[in-house]
Amino acid sequence: MAIKSALRKLTLPAPYANIFPRQLETNGFGLLPITPVHCATLLTLPFHHRDPFDRLLLAQAKSEGMTLVTDDGQFDPYGVAILW
Repeated sequence: MAIKSALRKLTLPAPYANIFPRQLETNGFGLLPITPVHCATLLTLPFHHRDPFDRLLLAQAKSEGMTLVTDDGQFDPYGVAILW
């Protein structure tokens, strides 16, 4: 969210620093650290998608068996659960 906001690809109703920590707590979300397992999975991904940040999200979702929330169709070939 911070990166998308900085690139003006996401408009937030208030500054990120005011919204994000409060919403994590309100919604019961936690942060997922980047682990060596995620990095090892990243190295096995084919290059359907070239954005390094998105590829890291894919590797985390694949490693953790998690669902990604995105409308980016380039994520589809990776066999990761997508919600949107």
